[in-house]
Amino acid sequence: MGEEKNSKGGCLGWFLVIIVLAAIVAGLVIAFRSKFHHSDKPEPVPGPPGAIVTKYSDALKLAMQFFDVQKSGKLEDNKIPWRGDSALDDGSEAKLDLSKGLYDAGDHMKFGFPMAFTATVLSWAILEYGDQMAVVNQLEPAQHNLKWITDFLINAHPRDNVLYIQVGDPDLDHKCWDRPEAMTEKRPLVQVNTSIPGTEVAAETAAAMAAASLVFKSSDATYSSTLLKHAKQLFDFADKYRESYSKNIPKVATYYNSTGYEDELLWAASWLYHATKDNAYLNYVNDNGKEFANFGSPTWFSWDNKLAGTQVLLSRVNLFASKEISSSANSGLQSYRETAEAVICGLLPKSPTATTSRTDGGLIWVSEWNSLQHPVASAFLAVIYSDYMLSSRTARISCNGHLYKPSDIRKFAISQADYVLGKNPLGMSFLVGYGDKYPQFVHHRGASIPANAKTGCEDGFKWLNSTKPNPNVAVGALLGGPFLNETYIDDRNNSMQAEPTTYNGALVVGLLSGLITTSSVVSSFT
Repeated sequence: MGEEKNSKGGCLGWFLVIIVLAAIVAGLVIAFRSKFHHSDKPEPVPGPPGAIVTKYSDALKLAMQFFDVQKSGKLEDNKIPWRGDSALDDGSEAKLDLSKGLYDAGDHMKFGFPMAFTATVLSWAILEYGDQMAVVNQLEPAQHNLKWITDFLINAHPRDNVLYIQVGDPDLDHKCWDRPEAMTEKRPLVQVNTSIPGTEVAAETAAAMAAASLVFKSSDATYSSTLLKHAKQLFDFADKYRESYSKNIPKVATYYNSTGYEDELLWAASWLYHATKDNAYLNYVNDNGKEFANFGSPTWFSWDNKLAGTQVLLSRVNLFASKEISSSANSGLQSYRETAEAVICGLLPKSPTATTSRTDGGLIWVSEWNSLQHPVASAFLAVIYSDYMLSSRTARISCNGHLYKPSDIRKFAISQADYVLGKNPLGMSFLVGYGDKYPQFVHHRGASIPANAKTGCEDGFKWLNSTKPNPNVAVGALLGGPFLNETYIDDRNNSMQAEPTTYNGALVVGLLSGLITTSSVVSSFT
């Protein structure tokens, strides 16, 4: 009996030692995290990062490669065997090097408006989920891909109030079906300036540079400062000369028509606040919110409309309430947060305010053209917002009196990601290269033409019209997606469904990065 008592006492002693050691470790974890995050922000309860979800990890590795597929210029460490150097003279007519950047979709155009949005979203994904990207060795590729775009954007802004927003003539470009390495058509430049302003494209580029400046702040302070300088200049230009680029350059309306610039001004100011902590930008979003933000009316997040993204981004400021923000400034952000929650409520399938814009299989469905943009963008915002709630210890949101937890919001995001990856009535992945079944006739010139083919501008159309699957895999491409009745026509001429875009790529990278691990508690960026 005595030995039994001593044995128990010894076990109890070791148990107490373990508890003390655990407390010390937890304290060190909190102290370590506090070095990199605002001390006034509630920290998530320390715990394991969660197991890696293999399907999302595998899909992310593929999605990241699509940026390599789309790169223009002199390629570095090229991982796509059928791609090579291209468009090396882009920008030469203005004595600029605009050879970098990304081709927009299946063609060879560089459209500045959606390209800048791609950079902003990719930056946001890295800032929120860079740690999770790093776990699966995707952080460095993400940063490299981002810099490929921002290098282009820096060179496209040679003077304060001049921004080159397009390389190539879409009419000429679309008359050809050729590989980017072999294209010979002229590639003229289009710019906005004080005589021909373009508020939305200048503001979106400012947002991209401000967000990217945060990404590179710790790894390359000089580059980060350069980006921030350009961001400030472009925001001032966009705000001072308020006119739509679609109005001033009607030709762009055929491809990327803007429905207004107010959202881009708020979006850019929001990112500049995060990059600078200058309250002038916070005052800007508060002072202009009533006129610009469409409070109380949820909208879809896209390359054209940044309101929902802005509302979610500013919610983090409201939820984490930094000491640098006055109570009045923070209360002014409440309308942004309330509208962000209205956006989220509209996405949750059982919410009383749930949108009816979805397929029978549960996919958010808004547009025939590029139908996957909206569900992936919505799911990206949802996973971010659910993480903001967890990080700030916000237990629930109310949707007309019905309460939903972060796990409910994350469940919605997972449903959209899983649909994209093959959990749909077709049993087909819309991410090229993922799974056993995915489209084989992607509307993409480079993928459709053998790398050794000697093809000119017009004779290349035989590859567009070929009945054979693409000889090259546009790995990681997120395609346009299904129709409302959940059908898909795998035809290279079906650009409505079969064409991938780089901004879709950034959105799906963001979504997958947020789902890599089973734990959704992450520390939001500072």
